[in-house]
Amino acid sequence: MQWWDSYRAVYGTELRAEAMVLADHGWAVVPGTFPQGEVWSGCSDASQDGPCPVLDDWARRASTDCDQIADWWSGLPYSILLPTGLTFDVLEVPATVGRRAAAVLRAVGVPVPIAATPTGEWLFPVGAGEPLRPDLAERAGIVLHGRGSWFAAPPSTHPQGSVHWRVRPAACGWALPDPFRVQDALAEAVAQRPAVAGGGSTYRLATVATGVRS
Repeated sequence: MQWWDSYRAVYGTELRAEAMVLADHGWAVVPGTFPQGEVWSGCSDASQDGPCPVLDDWARRASTDCDQIADWWSGLPYSILLPTGLTFDVLEVPATVGRRAAAVLRAVGVPVPIAATPTGEWLFPVGAGEPLRPDLAERAGIVLHGRGSWFAAPPSTHPQGSVHWRVRPAACGWALPDPFRVQDALAEAVAQRPAVAGGGSTYRLATVATGVRS
């Protein structure tokens, strides 16, 4: 499988470099499972729902140490996972809501880091500790990743493509935005959503991803 070895070497170098940049700015990382075709690989009990940590004690072992990161990403092209609930939380929203919220924040001169997944979610890292406000918690696809959860950072891949930055943290000076402000922008974005024809609702209850992953 020479093609796989070549891909792993090139892409693994990119992942390692990005993990070190994140760690250099105080964002601790852990290695996560990665896709091989339609299957998630990297550990014997890999979840097939998406990337998950390959370490049993991942929350404790999350690291900003460059030597440790170089060792983790010296072989397999592990996803870059960032544990949430410590330095920051992450608000995950549908792309339509994310675009509107980003426009709201730009209009008031508030730059925020934003990542996007190939499956249609936008991810907003914010300061840690603020619960999801009730009006957002009842909306479809809005997820707060807090303590006990994680998110996959660019350039981690899914079978459908790569996670990428819409707004890089460097463009915001690596500053985490106020979670109140971002949630306010999301609430405004949700309010802009057109009504569902017939007066029905397609919303499902959102998930608060706090302490639910293992």
